[in-house]
Amino acid sequence: DHIELGERLGIMDFEAAARIAGARFSLLRGDGAKLERALINFMLDLHTKEHGYTEILPPFMSNPEAFTASGHLPKFEEDLFKVEPFGWYLVPTAEVPLTNIYRDQIINEEDLPIKLCAYTPCFRSEAGSYGKDIRGLIRLHLFDKVELYKFSHPEHSFSELLSLVKDAGRVMELLGLPFRVVSLCTADLGFASAKTYDLEAWLPGQNAFREISSCSNCTDFQARRGGIRFKKSGQKGTELVHTLNGSGLAIGRTMVALLENYQEEDGTVRIPETLLEYMGKKEINPEKKKL
Repeated sequence: DHIELGERLGIMDFEAAARIAGARFSLLRGDGAKLERALINFMLDLHTKEHGYTEILPPFMSNPEAFTASGHLPKFEEDLFKVEPFGWYLVPTAEVPLTNIYRDQIINEEDLPIKLCAYTPCFRSEAGSYGKDIRGLIRLHLFDKVELYKFSHPEHSFSELLSLVKDAGRVMELLGLPFRVVSLCTADLGFASAKTYDLEAWLPGQNAFREISSCSNCTDFQARRGGIRFKKSGQKGTELVHTLNGSGLAIGRTMVALLENYQEEDGTVRIPETLLEYMGKKEINPEKKKL
């Protein structure tokens, strides 16, 4: 699996991570660290240059009002890391700061949809997940993610959800990773979501598909909490926007999928053509395009 492979290649060091911080943390070395950075840059470039998103670099901490607007407080406080004595919380996803860019603001109708993407580290206590995926990169207290976010006209939000899924799936396609799209039933929906599609990558080491992106339409739930409205052209009054979010993608899980799907018979890992430039190995002979 990816743990054994990463340690054998010398690109992952979970023992050092445990000495530094404890369980559910990772430390990447050499090409492992470079691959993480390559994936982040590749995803941000794809979404900004080809999919029309505007890149945002938000604060990695937010205040309680921001977490309430996004739907993370008060219901999910036990899942968060609080920064005492200041009262901030570390962001579990860029969804939180991105939601609040327009909190208590009125957006012009002609500016919709607003499409944003952001890289952030994500901090999660993983409360209630004890014993699950305790080793490796699948379920960590700290991981990297590129997030996609949209403020949409209510009449178009479900078509915007489908394009969001397509944008996230395009990352998988360009990386050559096998995946499937799953429509979640009502019982599996998140607290704020009205409709969610999960993208699941095939992980040979687990002989299973695992979620690598979750794309949701929250309709007016977050907008109502955050007072995010739009004004129709030529009309009085305002309406609530619809908000959508999705991973584009979770970096650690993408790395797991790459390591396991691109492993060669000799134990090396081939680098997808899409990432060669970002790995600084564009000019290397084909047989050297490996970790």
